[in-house]
Amino acid sequence: MASPLHIGFLVFPSMLQLDFTGPYAVLAAGPDAAIHMVWKDALPVASSDGLPFTPTVSMADCRRLDVVCVPGGGGVQALLSDAETLEFLRRQAAGCRYLCSVCTGALVLGAAGLLRGYRATTHWLSLDLLPLFGAVPQRRRVVRDRNRISAAGVSAGIDMALTLAGLLWDDVTARSIQLNMEYAPEPPYACGTPDSAPEEVVAAVMARTASRRAARRKAAQAAAALLDTGMNAADPV
Repeated sequence: MASPLHIGFLVFPSMLQLDFTGPYAVLAAGPDAAIHMVWKDALPVASSDGLPFTPTVSMADCRRLDVVCVPGGGGVQALLSDAETLEFLRRQAAGCRYLCSVCTGALVLGAAGLLRGYRATTHWLSLDLLPLFGAVPQRRRVVRDRNRISAAGVSAGIDMALTLAGLLWDDVTARSIQLNMEYAPEPPYACGTPDSAPEEVVAAVMARTASRRAARRKAAQAAAALLDTGMNAADPV
């Protein structure tokens, strides 16, 4: 009997729930997957839209994981300077098979020093922040570079998880999961990227998110400065 694959998702206050639940639905359907929801303690955390999640294990008690995945969302800003979270990710990265991110979760991996010299992607509104951490930004939905796999914004996490399923198991298993989910998107609008969206829609999103982006840039710059001074430095694994 095959040993289970231990897959851990970082869950944290104000994460974007679809960043987590999309990949969770894919990977939990794997034939031998043991899913862990990791945070500092076992108290429930609320996503950015108020949906609560209860962690299953603390960072201190978490076993060695085969896969680590970091979602994004508004709570990312706090994580960029959170020493306990960054050290947990470094410890796990030293031995895991795959280190993954969804949306702005890539910035957290970057703040831990785990994307230096790696190609990566993130939400289009934050793609320009990746070079602060020594990453090479790619305007793609899913990017794999060695054992790092990153997804662009939110819904791209499902694509990332299906890619990962093919690597962890095989293509037949991954395709079976996709078919069972009936994942065959046909969005009502051709508006899912800044390249396909009308200019006025892009402008509206940029205006609406201006203060959030400014706060995220400030937090990312501070985290990058700590890396540069060696306070949070970690060699690529």
